[in-house]
Amino acid sequence: MKKTLEQLYNFEPLSISDSYKVLEQISKDAFNPAQVSAFICSYLMRDITVNELTGFRNALLDLCIPFKTEYDSIDLCGTGGDSKNTFNISTISSFIVAGSGIKVTKHGNYGVSSFCGSSNILESLGHQFSNNNDLLNKQLDKANICFLHAPLFHPAMKSVAGIRKQLGMKTFFNLLGPLVNPAQPKNQLIGVFSLKILRVYQLLHQNSDKNVTLVHTIDGYDEVSLTNSFKLVGSNFEYLHEPEEFNFTTYNATDISGGNNISDAKTIFLKILNNKATKAQTDVVLANAGIAIANFNNTSVLEGIEVARKSLQSGKALESLNLLLNTKS
Repeated sequence: MKKTLEQLYNFEPLSISDSYKVLEQISKDAFNPAQVSAFICSYLMRDITVNELTGFRNALLDLCIPFKTEYDSIDLCGTGGDSKNTFNISTISSFIVAGSGIKVTKHGNYGVSSFCGSSNILESLGHQFSNNNDLLNKQLDKANICFLHAPLFHPAMKSVAGIRKQLGMKTFFNLLGPLVNPAQPKNQLIGVFSLKILRVYQLLHQNSDKNVTLVHTIDGYDEVSLTNSFKLVGSNFEYLHEPEEFNFTTYNATDISGGNNISDAKTIFLKILNNKATKAQTDVVLANAGIAIANFNNTSVLEGIEVARKSLQSGKALESLNLLLNTKS
């Protein structure tokens, strides 16, 4: 590790193979916490490279417990780390997508750089996490969605969980979350918190056979927040959009706040899925769910938004949540 740290502190990037090896060794507790902390923090001082992120991703995928399914599915997942304290937009949007009939293999975890991650909100609703293939496929069949709680599929991450929690800030592990879904779905909506990271993701996916849409709102959100212009980037397109193009209003940051605790986040979550939320809260999830539906169905975003709206207003999105919570064996 000493040689690796010296290399990083000299701003010399790691190769794909070296990145793979160091993360593999970290997972085996080959280094002490001080060394691991120093390694993680080195990436707070400079941008990660495509090769480094590729090596880290490959290592975690090789070390993870895979989820096997015959369903064609999509994941809606952001990097987090935007420090915007929004409610659980991608998680709620996932249920709207599921309510439209699309299978969703949602990957998530407890909040690290935020107080309420997708795992926190689902746990507060009584959902029991599992990595049982049969159960998860049954949930996909009945609810059109299953939830892949990262710690159950990535035992290699256990060695850094405590350090990440103590640091309490975004690290390169935030960037890995959307890349290491155990189901490896062919379709993804990935939110990123900066234009620099968007470019890294774009390069990483440029030769991929996956159907990926990257989203970033230019005032720093890792989702379509409707607070400003936002970018949509895919393998063969890149657009800068205004909320008004999709018949939405431009909102203030306070309009999409997640509150101060998990209880607040849970209240917002249920209000939205019961179609009793504010217009701002509803519009934001419809925008993100609509883009994901358009990604999966290869339709226009406006068409995707209308499908999302029907899913929410008909109660199908809420039904997907209830079916997931009640399918336990």
